Amino acid sequence: MDPDSVAALRAVGERNPHIGADGRVPHGSSDESELLDFSANTNPQTPPGTREVFNAAFDAARSYPNDDYPDFSTAAAEFVGCDPENVIPTAGGLEAIRLAIETTVRAGDSVLLPAPTFGEYAREVRLQGAEPTFADHDSILTEDPAGHSMAVVCNPNNPTGECADADTLRAFADRCQAAGTTLLVDEAFLGFTDETSLAGRTGVVVARSLTKLFGLPGLRMGYAVGTGDTLDRLTTARRAWSMSAAAAAVGAHCYGADEFVAATRARVDRERERMRERLETRFDVFDSDAPFLCFDTVDTEVDDLLATARESAIALRDARTFRRLDSHVRVAVRLPVENDRLLGVLGV
Repeated sequence: MDPDSVAALRAVGERNPHIGADGRVPHGSSDESELLDFSANTNPQTPPGTREVFNAAFDAARSYPNDDYPDFSTAAAEFVGCDPENVIPTAGGLEAIRLAIETTVRAGDSVLLPAPTFGEYAREVRLQGAEPTFADHDSILTEDPAGHSMAVVCNPNNPTGECADADTLRAFADRCQAAGTTLLVDEAFLGFTDETSLAGRTGVVVARSLTKLFGLPGLRMGYAVGTGDTLDRLTTARRAWSMSAAAAAVGAHCYGADEFVAATRARVDRERERMRERLETRFDVFDSDAPFLCFDTVDTEVDDLLATARESAIALRDARTFRRLDSHVRVAVRLPVENDRLLGVLGV
């Protein structure tokens, strides 16, 4: 990372009041235990037996983990439908994203990004001295990838929540491969859906996170999936012992919790639709396939809405930090009784 890249990030932070002075992008999540947290899109439940697996990993943590992470890689591969050797374990999905970008993108490159979307993509691109080129999130799959070293798709997109049409996404992947453009697909929330992963597809890097679906963001469980020369670059650049023994053990356990995953998907689908119908009586709500809903406050001041929620001990996500959103809020889909509390506070 050269000094010019760091300076460019700081300049972005200075121009945008919602971004830190160091260029860091704000994220959802509150560490205030008295707040009911709707700002982070993590499952409020964890698979049965997870605590016991975590505690049992203490003895294993007294030694360096097997750097191949065979149990975790096998479980991850079975979940997304690829070969275990294509799985590169990382400390969370964001590390997988950085690994993909830093092994593909060079200074002066252009990277095609959707907007609005997860702000860390642009940050990571700028850290490489490259320049993000933005396209509307709902039309990026119709863009020409030629001339870009990488294109990024978030599926489902954060913060809007919609899944890409499967056939259109695969056609875009084919066009990227033909153009010599690496496609990075962030599937952090795809586990909440029945959609098929692009893991193992030639020319595509998939980034996955377990922290959202299994409600364990502090454990930092994630991985990248690649093939061919891309896989070689990812494997070579990956840090040794890139995942803790506890994270690997818990991750393998979680990926075996089929009943938990099915129940989570059913609950999120049911509650998201119920919340959307209520929210639409007052707000303009994006269609969503994800465990969150993003809505335009229209005539309501965002700051007032955030303050009203906080007075009722509820944390919401200020979505103005996302490019092209200037009056939006994002809320997670939590448990029914918690969702009812939120809806009551919002007056819907």
